[in-house]
Amino acid sequence: QVQLVESGGGLVQAGDSLRLSCVASGRTGSTAALGWFRQAPGKEREFVAAIMRSGGSARYATSVKGRFTISRDNAKNTVYLQMNSLKPEDTAVYYCSASALIERLIARGDYWGQGTQVTVSS
Repeated sequence: QVQLVESGGGLVQAGDSLRLSCVASGRTGSTAALGWFRQAPGKEREFVAAIMRSGGSARYATSVKGRFTISRDNAKNTVYLQMNSLKPEDTAVYYCSASALIERLIARGDYWGQGTQVTVSS
């Protein structure tokens, strides 16, 4: 089993920055890929960013590229999402996700955290 616990959400103003954290525990192979999704009210959950334990290129949704940065600390089993230049349309519940492969994570994610609310006021 895999457990994912997010933190760092909150209420900020447009243009502000926020950093989300997600601590992963459980089967190492199942957390090779870690990433973030988000779900805004009335919308479907959407992919935001993902990164592999081995490093390499991170993957981003077009809507956040250049503003968000994903990183991970393998020693702490933690993945971060640094969000800069936040916009009201970034308002959503942000979920941490894990999978063995990055393509699988982007497509469906295998494990999920409970989510953390990010609200950006205009």
